[in-house]
Amino acid sequence: MDLSRLHGVTPILYAFFDAEGAPARAPIVAQVEAAIRHHVHGVAVLGIATETNKLDVAERRTIMEWTAEAVGRRVPLAVTVAEPSVHGQVAFVRAARDAGADWVILQPPPVSGLAEVEYLRFFGAVADASPLPVAIQNAAQFLGIGLSNAGLATLNRNHPNVCLLKGEAPAAAVARLIEDTDGVFRVFNGRGGLELPDCLRAGCAGVIPATECFDVQVAVYEAMRAGREDEAERRYREMLPLVTFMMSSIDTFVCYGKRIVARRLGLGEVHDRAPAQRPSPFGLAMMERFLAALPAL
Repeated sequence: MDLSRLHGVTPILYAFFDAEGAPARAPIVAQVEAAIRHHVHGVAVLGIATETNKLDVAERRTIMEWTAEAVGRRVPLAVTVAEPSVHGQVAFVRAARDAGADWVILQPPPVSGLAEVEYLRFFGAVADASPLPVAIQNAAQFLGIGLSNAGLATLNRNHPNVCLLKGEAPAAAVARLIEDTDGVFRVFNGRGGLELPDCLRAGCAGVIPATECFDVQVAVYEAMRAGREDEAERRYREMLPLVTFMMSSIDTFVCYGKRIVARRLGLGEVHDRAPAQRPSPFGLAMMERFLAALPAL
């Protein structure tokens, strides 16, 4: 595909569950429609926000298919692949292609402490069999495993289909990554959109946040792209307290993020799939203050 289509704000969807604990389709569709309505540049699914670690493979495929059908090829679709084996990841990548995904984001296998070369071999084997452009989620802070800048450069050199990155790093580190890898990757930062203007100045193609304030993030991105940096910084400051709260921990991110989305979309009661952090009265009070500044989606 034309990689220039992959840019901007590509929110990753939250998973929602019914009272019996089964994945719910309607909130997936609601998030997609809201994202399209607010002019996102892509949609992603099955990452940390989607609680992919709590889903079995059949549930992951079902949520992927629901998302692809809802997106309907209106914007590029990215699917995170978290299977623990090369065989499993290759099979899931092919299923993603068949469902309508445009690119995939590979998470490392859940085996820590190996030499970096073993992770390079793992990702390389999946990339060589992938019919879609491949990104690596390089998120040692959240996943416990990350590749060095030199390792990423080697991966691209040996497997050119690895041409994108979902980073989870401060803007200064991303700038160094882009420099060290000679700009061979289209880089999307995560971290909920922290430092969004500076990530774009560093050379990021865009950002992959979750869905709690993607409308503000789209406004920041478009203002930066148009050279209206003062406007971008002003809009960024509007979302900064919320994003700072959200990124205090992964459990906080999932617990309160999906509740913010549910309120903004009018989705009703949120049911958590265990194990899960439960919201506290203090946390809910903080959430209410952030919601007061956000309109319905």
